[in-house]
Amino acid sequence: METLVAMLARSGLGLFSAVTSPRLSILIFHRVHARADSIFPQEPDAVRYERLMRFVARCFRVMTLGEAVTCLAEGMLPSRSLVITFDDGYADNAEVALPILQRYGLTASFFISTGFLNGGRMWNDSVIECLRACQQSEVDLESFGLGRFSLAGTAERRLAIETLLPRIKYLGLAEREEAIVRLQGVCGVKELPMNLMMRTEQVRQLHQAGMEIGAHTVNHPILATLKPSDAEYEITEGRNQLQSIIDAPVDVFAYPNGKPGRDYYKSHASMIESLGFRGAVSTAPGVGRAGDDVFQLPRFTPWGDSLAIWASRLLVNQRNTVFETAAPGR
Repeated sequence: METLVAMLARSGLGLFSAVTSPRLSILIFHRVHARADSIFPQEPDAVRYERLMRFVARCFRVMTLGEAVTCLAEGMLPSRSLVITFDDGYADNAEVALPILQRYGLTASFFISTGFLNGGRMWNDSVIECLRACQQSEVDLESFGLGRFSLAGTAERRLAIETLLPRIKYLGLAEREEAIVRLQGVCGVKELPMNLMMRTEQVRQLHQAGMEIGAHTVNHPILATLKPSDAEYEITEGRNQLQSIIDAPVDVFAYPNGKPGRDYYKSHASMIESLGFRGAVSTAPGVGRAGDDVFQLPRFTPWGDSLAIWASRLLVNQRNTVFETAAPGR
């Protein structure tokens, strides 16, 4: 079945490429779980991710974002071009995803928020892990402007998480931290996991394996909520810390959350360019083409339980028809 899907995809891509200019697909991932997550089963685990990467290796010319930006700038983008990206810096990127990428000879670009390395934790994961670990049958989220939520099963916990996350996402950094402390009290959870994010040696491991390391700020703020000077600090300090870790230039960037006009503005794209980056990616869906703004390249990751559905949605996106994707808490 996988071979048939790959053959059909290659044929479709070949026919499409013959009548259109080359297009660049950029996939966005966050985590690759060792085993399926019971609350978020749509997030890829090792088995599913390997199936996807085997398909990608058969059907696409995979490159890093930096390589793709060069090809776009020179008007030399090959047909069937694709970039694999990871945001945030989860430890499973190195522990689970890297061996799979290496098995199929693939490279990827990893955008890492440095403030969470070595035992840190992103705010959205604090929300998820609080509600995962809560031993109560229901939780009162009235202090967040919400009501009471059942925690009777995984579906109920997922609903509580997905309802709460938007209430916290656009808070300032200090307000986010206060909200997490309050949630821990409401849930009766004293300790949260400290092994979700990479250690500095894992960042080096990725770099030494030929993967591209990109900047993603220090604390993953919504840039649109910051003063320009604070936004510039987050961007430059995150890059400086990564360059110190890998002892190499870091010249590509991913906007936190990444929705143009809401999470960042054109002024931030101009800032990224003025700071010497070569290119940057948003989370606006679509494909990249020659002449596009390389500091606001779109990304799209299809969804679907089967490889056939996942592949078909990826091919549809190549034709510039867009589906909305769901990435909980990102």
